Amino acid sequence: MKKLLFLLLPLMLLMVNPLVSKADHHDEHEATTEHVDAQNEEHSNSEAVAEEGHEAHGEAHAAEHHGPSALAVIPFVLLLLMIATGPLFFEHFWHHYYPHVAIGLGLGVCGYYAFSLHDTDSIVHSLAEYVQFIALLAALFMAAGGIMINVDKEGKPFVNVMLLLIGAVLANVIGTTGASMLLIRPFIRLNKNRIKAYHIIFFIFIVSNVGGSLTPIGDPPLFLGFLKGVPFMWTLTHNVVLWAFCIVLLATVFYVVDSRNTEEISDGEEKPNYSGKITIVGGVNFIWIAMIIGCVFIDPNVFEAVPSIQVVLHGQLTKISFIRESLMLSIACLSFYFANKEALKGNEFNFDPIKEVAFIFIGIFFTMMPALQLVAAFAQSPEGREMISLNLLYWGTGSLSGVLDNAPTYVNFLTAAISADGGSVGNIQDVKDYAAEAGKFADTGSLIKLTAISVASVFFGAMTYIGNAPNFMVKSIAEAAGIKMPAFVEYVYKYSLIILLPILFLVWLLFFYFDLIQYCF
Repeated sequence: MKKLLFLLLPLMLLMVNPLVSKADHHDEHEATTEHVDAQNEEHSNSEAVAEEGHEAHGEAHAAEHHGPSALAVIPFVLLLLMIATGPLFFEHFWHHYYPHVAIGLGLGVCGYYAFSLHDTDSIVHSLAEYVQFIALLAALFMAAGGIMINVDKEGKPFVNVMLLLIGAVLANVIGTTGASMLLIRPFIRLNKNRIKAYHIIFFIFIVSNVGGSLTPIGDPPLFLGFLKGVPFMWTLTHNVVLWAFCIVLLATVFYVVDSRNTEEISDGEEKPNYSGKITIVGGVNFIWIAMIIGCVFIDPNVFEAVPSIQVVLHGQLTKISFIRESLMLSIACLSFYFANKEALKGNEFNFDPIKEVAFIFIGIFFTMMPALQLVAAFAQSPEGREMISLNLLYWGTGSLSGVLDNAPTYVNFLTAAISADGGSVGNIQDVKDYAAEAGKFADTGSLIKLTAISVASVFFGAMTYIGNAPNFMVKSIAEAAGIKMPAFVEYVYKYSLIILLPILFLVWLLFFYFDLIQYCF
C-alpha cells in the first residue's frame, strides 16, 4: 500500500501541472492589463512605448516565476521513501550515507529552482524556515539531555499512567523530543523487572506524539504552523478538548493492558525496598529550557523592535528572524557546557539523534518546495476546491502523517486548505485570518478545518516509527536497553491499527462527523 502511494503521487501531480501553467498565464495577463491601463492614464502620449516595455517585463516575470514541473516532486518522494525503507532494508548504507542522500537531493532541487526556474526566493524562504525549525529542536534536545530523573518506585500500572500523563503535559513545554528524551530512561528503569514492548509503544503514542498537540513547541508540525502565522495560543485553545479525550482513552487502555502484566523478570537479586522518592540530577537545566521557551516569543513579525533580515520574497517584504535562533543555540551550548556530567552519563547522552534529524530535515525542507507549490496550485483550481473537505483534511493529513513525516504533511494540507479558500500560506496575514476565520475566510469553516489538520498531523504521527522524529529515537534507546521491539510492520498491525486507529476514528466520528467540535471553542 505504501509503495502504491509513492507511485501514484507523482502521477497525480502530473495532472496538476497543466493547471499550474494555466493559472500562471491568467495571472500574467491580468497583471499586464492593469499595468497598461495605469500607463495610459499617466502617460497618454507614450502608450506604445509603455506597452512594449511592460510586455518585456511580463516575459521576464514569466520566466522568473514559472511554476515547477510535476517531475520536480520526485526527489521529495524518493527521500521520504528512503527514510521509510532505509533502516529496514539497507541499514548499513543508510546509517553511513543518509546525510549525503538528504543533502544531495535537497541541493538538486535547489539547483533546479535557481538555474531553471530562476527562483531563488523559494530557496531563501525554505532555508530560513529550516534554521528556525532546527534551532528550537536542537536547543530543547541539548537542554533536556542534561536532566536525569530517577523514580524510586515500583513500576505499577497507576504509577506508569501518572508518568505518561506527566509526559503528555511536559511534551507541550519542552517538545515531544525533549519530553521523550527526558522520560524514556526513567520509564524503563521504573519497569525494569516487568518491561515489555507495549510499555515503549504506549510511551510513543502518548508522550512522543499525541501529548504534544497543545502548543507549537509540542510537535514540529505545529511549530511550522506557528512560523507560517498561526497564533501561539491557538493550538491550546482549539485542541485541548480533543487532546484530553485522546489522552484519557489511551491512558485507560494502557492501564488495562498493564494491569494484566503480572510477570516479573528476575535478575537474581532480592526485591528492593522502594523509598518512593523522585530525584532529579541536573535540575538547573530546567532554567535553560525556560530561557529557550522564552526565546520563542522574540518574533520580529510580532515585535517591530526585534532586529531582522528584511528581504523581498515573491514580491512581499519578509522579515527573517535571526536573533531568536542565535539566542536559542547559544543557550543550548551553555546548557551542555555547564550540564551535570553525572546526568549526561546516566542519560547516555550523544548527538546522534539530533544529527540525524538535522540532516534529514534539511533535505525535506528543500525537496518539498515543488510539492507545496503544486498542491497550492491544484487547490486553487475548481477540481481542487471540490475535493477539499473536512473529512479529507482529517483523514488525508492523518494517513500521510503516519506513513510519511508529519511536519511536511501538515504544511502540504495547510497549503491546500488555505489555497482552496482563496488565500496563500506564504502570506502571514492570510494564515492569521484563516486561524481566526476572519476577513476573506469568514464563514468558510476554517477554524474547524485547521483543527482537523492540526490534531490529525500530531495524533497520526504515532501510527508508524517514521511518523514523528522522536519515535525512532525512543525505539533505539529501548533496544539499547535490551527490550525486544516489534519490527516496522508488526508495530503497525499489532499495535497502531488495533489500539490507536480505533481511538482516532472515535475522535473523527464524535468531533468532526457529529460536529461536537463546534462546542469546544
